[in-house]
Amino acid sequence: MSSDCIFCRIAAGEIPARLARQDEEIVAFHDVAPQAPVHLLVIPRRHLARLDQTTPQDAALLGRMVRTAIELATETGCADGFRLVWNCGEPAGQSVFHLHLHLLGGRPMSWPPG
Repeated sequence: MSSDCIFCRIAAGEIPARLARQDEEIVAFHDVAPQAPVHLLVIPRRHLARLDQTTPQDAALLGRMVRTAIELATETGCADGFRLVWNCGEPAGQSVFHLHLHLLGGRPMSWPPG
């Protein structure tokens, strides 16, 4: 855990969040500035700053994050169409440097996304 990381503090229960799911490795919560009717963030409890800093040993964790997002898409009623987004680095729009996966759904999505 990084004490100056807002997502680490949410995962530790120090900062309140509207949780959608949590277990020993992953926490999912509603984004405070949603960009779609369904906008959840799926994060690992362990602090990893960026997607490109993961290693082959993190493959199972990344897979669990994706599976969790898919399950949450079903639970929130947007399984028929949703988007998963990883932002890696400031130029790509990453603003919190704790690995997180966005689940967006509940409305039509356009392309290109950004």
